Amino acid sequence: MSLDIFWFLPTSGDTRYLGKSDFGRPPTNEYMRQIAVTAENLGYDGLLIPTGSSCQDPWVTAASLVPVTQRIKLLVALRTSVSGPTAAARQAATLDQALHGRLLLNVVPGGDATELAADGVFLPHDERYAAADEFLTVWRDLLAGETVDFKGKYVHVEQARNFHPPVQQPAPALYFGGSSPAAHELAAKHVDAYLTWGEPPAAVAEKFADVQRRAAAHGRKLRLGVRLHVIVRETNEEAWAEADRLISKLDDDDIRRAQENYARMDSVGQRRMAELHGGRRDKLEISPNLWAGVGLVRGGAGTALVGDAQTVAARLQEYVDAGADSFVLSGYPHLEESIRFAELVFPLLPGKKPVTLRDQVLTGGAFDVRANAGASKESEARPKAHV
Repeated sequence: MSLDIFWFLPTSGDTRYLGKSDFGRPPTNEYMRQIAVTAENLGYDGLLIPTGSSCQDPWVTAASLVPVTQRIKLLVALRTSVSGPTAAARQAATLDQALHGRLLLNVVPGGDATELAADGVFLPHDERYAAADEFLTVWRDLLAGETVDFKGKYVHVEQARNFHPPVQQPAPALYFGGSSPAAHELAAKHVDAYLTWGEPPAAVAEKFADVQRRAAAHGRKLRLGVRLHVIVRETNEEAWAEADRLISKLDDDDIRRAQENYARMDSVGQRRMAELHGGRRDKLEISPNLWAGVGLVRGGAGTALVGDAQTVAARLQEYVDAGADSFVLSGYPHLEESIRFAELVFPLLPGKKPVTLRDQVLTGGAFDVRANAGASKESEARPKAHV
């Protein structure tokens, strides 16, 4: 089985350290393009473009990547709480045409209630999913070419149409992540792929089973995936040292403020992330090689797989055994970690090609001696150059 391996665009900025430091990279469009082109050249299958008040607009960012990418898919946030289904259908169809069928959509009904209030959205948690249900019902019918009259509690359209169909028929695939019963029911009814943040494999297997059971009641079956950070090095010792370094600039006040902020949110997934570590530095390895240090001060996905290539590949296999066929990964800084992961782990994953020149002697000079290159006796007899 070939796995889908996606990378992440840090559209709110990038860093080598979590917390205060003298290092940081602004989310310039030039940097986003650099990561996107690198990920495509390395062989990643897709890019997640996040959403949030601290992020650059995901649709504009995705459009900016059209001229610099040819193969990689773009997973773009579809905010069902802050837009209407008719305009969103038109946007999706237009961007899918520009990408020649490479668009995927990440359904986001909620998140932080404070952030939503700033966008004029005041629906409580479960109502956001009820509104998303109506939104997606209309959105799918529009992209299927229907003229839609719909009057629900949250969505009301009359004679709505989408005049320019997407390349992908009947619509680009919908991805979605959520941990509450309301979220699982929305996934079961509407989406194509369900993603969970990186909890221990046994907990992920339980979530997968619940979502698939609900989907079966609708006569459907979903693809499944996991959203994780990764810290991969040539040895386990180096990887764990890097994990410690990543949070070495954090002080206790940083962690306390972040955890108090997350506690105010009504996100079930965010609560589950916080419960994994309880804000404590001494309880961060929550499962073998699954480290919750990122979640001390970062909302959303808060866990990382830490280790050498063989260890990380083995841990990924545990999620595959639970049903996953897709992974959305990230690491700090995102440009460098995308390269490390591809070089070290891709050779161990089904369907991924190695991106390095293995078993060859390379010095970086003009007259590298490459083992197993079939050099002739004549060339072997030539004196070595000193450059």
